[in-house]
Order: sequence, then structure tokens, then C-alpha cells
Amino acid sequence: MTLPSQAFLARRGLVPLGGLLLGALALAGCKEEAKAQGQAAAAPPPPVTVVRLAPEAVSLETLLPGRTTAFQTAEIRPQVGGVIREKLYREGETVAAGQTLFQIDPAPYRAALASAQATLARAEATLSAARVTANRYRPLVAQNAVSRLDYDNAVAAQRQAEADVAAGKASVETAQINLDYTRVSSPIAGRTSRSSLTVGALVTADQTGALLTVTQLDPIYVDVTQPSATLLRLRRELAAGRIRSSGDAAAEVHLVLEDGTAYPNAGKLQFSEATVDAETGSVTLRAQFPNPDGVLMPGMFVRQRLEEGIAPDALLVPQQAVTRNYKGEATAMVVQADGTVAGRVLRTERAIGNKWLVSGGLQAGDRVVVEGLQRIAPGAKPQVTEVSAAEFDARTRQQAGS
Repeated sequence: MTLPSQAFLARRGLVPLGGLLLGALALAGCKEEAKAQGQAAAAPPPPVTVVRLAPEAVSLETLLPGRTTAFQTAEIRPQVGGVIREKLYREGETVAAGQTLFQIDPAPYRAALASAQATLARAEATLSAARVTANRYRPLVAQNAVSRLDYDNAVAAQRQAEADVAAGKASVETAQINLDYTRVSSPIAGRTSRSSLTVGALVTADQTGALLTVTQLDPIYVDVTQPSATLLRLRRELAAGRIRSSGDAAAEVHLVLEDGTAYPNAGKLQFSEATVDAETGSVTLRAQFPNPDGVLMPGMFVRQRLEEGIAPDALLVPQQAVTRNYKGEATAMVVQADGTVAGRVLRTERAIGNKWLVSGGLQAGDRVVVEGLQRIAPGAKPQVTEVSAAEFDARTRQQAGS
């Protein structure tokens, strides 16, 4: 059977089924395209929120994390052996320099002192007799009434007796020192630690284990580790007068405690004893703080706040407005005078609160996008809502608290 040709079907007003389907699809595609174009034409511009930058005076500070270190620490060890008879302090209390902490049994050392004193007395008596003999022989030897040998022996006996007296005095002094060492005292003023021994314990001279530790807490050190470049910058700013000085080339610093509260007493940051670690390139800075109430204890984590001065015309940009590009550079979106968006590469100095201190890439009067960044691209013309920096800060705090 022969199928009718396309021309015949066309003259009869008949169209193949495939042609009908293709035509229907083409018509539907045109309608969808027209609908999408209409919707695109009718879509409003994306909304964004901007903050207009204005210069302001900002107090510049540097926070240096560190830990507290005792000003002095003394490990108390016995210098003579014996049995501990008394414990003359309470653990954890503050003791004065020279205060007795333990009493070691002094009886054997009193006996040693008495024996040394007796030996000294005998040597002094011998010296007295030898001196009398030598003095008596001296005129007689000139008259040949006493032989020269007897006189020389008398002089030698006197000198030997003098040496015995000197040795006896040294023995008495040594015995007295050992007797004094039976009273174990603190070489410094400070707070006592736990004791490792109790009354009745036997101790030996120069033992490795300490009886206790006395730590001086007032004043106290705070050590921070920073790159050597930070030390150089702090030195330059101190020399230029941009850092507040407390005298003697020492910068004034303040502390922020672990719980976020401020320590009331200011300290001095010392640069003279800083040394650079050759392996890490870091330097340890030491500050000294008064600690009259014992609030600071060794090993606490603290932060030093160093006041560097005031920047009179600083530009602060909310952190929500700053992003990073693929190079790691800080960037921001700015709405220009014609309403279009442009990207800027920023030079950020430091974070101050929830803002960045910017020294390049932006200028006063720029409108920086803080909300709606994900909806725009450079060249877009968004719907702009401008708020003040104070209003945006209040909104941010409210969102953080909710």
C-alpha cells in the first residue's frame, strides 16, 4: 500500500502527527520564554543595607596573651639532719623573711657546740702558758741563761697554741651554725605551699625533696610570647611617645583576667631582658604587676592590654561587610554614587570589637554593604537602605542577644 505524500496531505488540510507535536512544543517553549522574560522584567532589584563610613577617634590597644609567674620562689630544704620536732607555720599562710618554719631536734648540735667550746677553752689555756714561757725565755736567751734551742721551742709552742685557738674558734662557729640550722626558716617573704613532711619525720642535709615551697606573689610577673616584629613595633611606638610610659623606658600595661574582668592595678612592661628564640622567632615579654591582695596566682592565663594611643581619623568597618577573595585578601562591596555596586580590596590593620580598622581601600563617605552581600555582584544596581553605624551596632547586639 502506498502512503500519501506530504504535498497531498497538505492539499487535503491534513498534517502528520509528528509535525503537530513539534509545533505544540515550539509554541509552549515560546510561551515559557516570554513568561520568564516578563518575570525578569517585573522582578524588583535586590535589597541591601549599607552603612556610610565616617572617620572617628579610636583608642588603639594591643592584647597580649600570657601567664603569670611568681616573682620569687624558694624551695625549703634542711641543711642539717635530724628529726622534726615542731612545725611552726600553717600551710597556705603568708610568712615573713627569716620566720622559722620547722624545728629540728637541736640536742646533738647543742652537745657538739659545747664540745667545740671546751676544746677552744683548752687551746686558749695552752696558748696562755706558751705565751708566758716564750716571754720569759726572750731576755734570758740574750744573757745565755737559756739555750737558743729552748727559746725556739717555746716560740714554736706559742705559735702552735695560737693555731689551735684559731681552729677551736672555727669549730665553735661551725657548731653554732649547725645549731642555728636546726631552726629551718624562710629566706623570702611569701605564701607557703603544702608540706611534704610532718612532725617526727627524719630529714637529712641537702636532701632532694623540699620540705615546702615559699612563693613571693607581690609583685608578680606576667610573661607573654609574641613574634619579634611585635617587640620592634612596641619599641618604636614607645620611643615615639605613642605608647603611654610609666618611666624608665617601661610601658604601662593593664590586665584582663580569665573571667573577663579588669585587674585594677597597672603594671610595667619590661623590654630589657627579652631574648628572641632562634627556632620560633618569638620573644618573651615580661611585665611586673603589684599584687597586694594576692588576686594573681602563678600559672593563671591573663591578657595584657597595652594602650598605644589614639587614632584621630580612623575608619571602622563592620566585620559583616568584610569577606575574603580567593587570594585571601580582605574585600568589601561599596554602593557608588550612580547606585551600582563595586568591589574594593581592603588593607585591614586590626580588629577593634566587632569592626575592622581599615587603612586602605576605603575612604570617608563610602557606603559599605553590610547586609545582602549574597544577593549582589559587581555592577548590580540594588535597592539601598542606609542605616547609621550606631543603628547597625544596636541591631547586631540585639540579634546576638536573642
